[in-house]
Amino acid sequence: MLRTTLATICLALAPATAPSIPTSVDAYIEQYREATGLPGVAVAITRGAEVVHATGQGRSAVGDPITAETPMAVASVSKSFTALAIMQLAEKGKVILDQPARRYLPEFTMADPRSAKITIRQLLNQTSGMADSAFPEKSLPQPSTLEGAVARLRTAKLAADPGTTFSYHNTNYQVAARLVEVVSGQPFAGYLKANVFEPLGMRHSTTINTDRDLPGSARGHLYVLGQPVAVPEPTAFGNGSGGVLSTANDMARWLIAQNTDLLSPKAVREMRTPSEANQEYALGWTIGKTARGTRVVEHGGDLFTSTAHQLLMPDSGYGVAVMANTGMAFSDAHALMTGIVAILEGGSPQLPSTNHQFLIDALFTLLTLVNIGLAARGTLRARRWSARHTGWQLWRLVPYLIPLMLCLTLAPIHRVMAQGRDAMWIQLAYLYPTFMIWLVTAAAAGVIVIAARLWALAVGRTTGPDKSAPLRILRPTT
Repeated sequence: MLRTTLATICLALAPATAPSIPTSVDAYIEQYREATGLPGVAVAITRGAEVVHATGQGRSAVGDPITAETPMAVASVSKSFTALAIMQLAEKGKVILDQPARRYLPEFTMADPRSAKITIRQLLNQTSGMADSAFPEKSLPQPSTLEGAVARLRTAKLAADPGTTFSYHNTNYQVAARLVEVVSGQPFAGYLKANVFEPLGMRHSTTINTDRDLPGSARGHLYVLGQPVAVPEPTAFGNGSGGVLSTANDMARWLIAQNTDLLSPKAVREMRTPSEANQEYALGWTIGKTARGTRVVEHGGDLFTSTAHQLLMPDSGYGVAVMANTGMAFSDAHALMTGIVAILEGGSPQLPSTNHQFLIDALFTLLTLVNIGLAARGTLRARRWSARHTGWQLWRLVPYLIPLMLCLTLAPIHRVMAQGRDAMWIQLAYLYPTFMIWLVTAAAAGVIVIAARLWALAVGRTTGPDKSAPLRILRPTT
């Protein structure tokens, strides 16, 4: 405790933060938004016990101005809050990290005997053996409560022995949050409010269960042809793993708390100690370095319509949190974080180039228009086609089914390409919007052309030859 307090005092007595930092950060955010079209963003910067800057720019998905008091989704940054709740219980002697989670949460059962050995620590450092490849958490029916999130594991199996392999899997933190509920005797939202949010003065922060609980200010966008389009978040459950909502001012208080007596120094070190299976992922935080080699403790967060990122620089005492209302396909919060850190390190941030993404969108938009044109042409010429083909030549229509087959198998194909990470079909549409629009129109065009040609063949058999078809002149043979 003493060392943490001394470190805070030293930082507070350090030279005042350069007054140019808020100005530089605001200018960078404005330039970034102009370059990318980012609708809205909230940023908090702290140093030691000082709030250097807390601001909001732009508008929410419902058109309201974003300020430092606007609640936004922090997505998987929520894992740091869940890990803190567990560590608080551990410091009170209510749980032991290296004991099996089932000791405190008997309802946590799986169709795999190895699950009885999963410890609380393994849930937090993502080495429990649970993985998307064995339990497709996103594409299965979604629960509505933490109790339901644990109950649906009863038929699940593990992908690896507990403690041997790292696999980023949201269910780990949903189980951990449910454990907090059972051990504390409080709903998870109530526990965080009483033991984290209220003590830190985070008056506008909470945690929610599903996408249906997102307020308008926390909803987000996709980019299409460089323009933000407000869309609802796909159906999903996220409490414990990604359900926290917070503001720039509240996140500033959270960042400052990381330098004070929120936990004992021993518990803080434990939270920031990676596992042997992954030397970067600790307990709700990742360990890394900036481009200049500065040591950082951080965690990112991605929803399909918004992103967030938090970062601590222990050597300088800086902390940064960014929340952007565009989805994981665009990584705006992460890109902004990189630029802000560059400013804090005395460098110049680089603005992203959006030409590449715009050209891809333009290409698939053009191909979509081509699909529509080809479908119209194929339909109008169906009778002419039927006059030249007999029933046994229907195999010629099979290639038109390829886009439809790709539509139907896209999710498992993506799962293989993403090394087992799970995603529903609709979520892929959020990741690759213009590509999916093209693919769906291609599938529809193929089905329409096939239907038109089959109809023309059927009509031709009952009415005789198509008189609109061109006449074929037969030359006499010699």
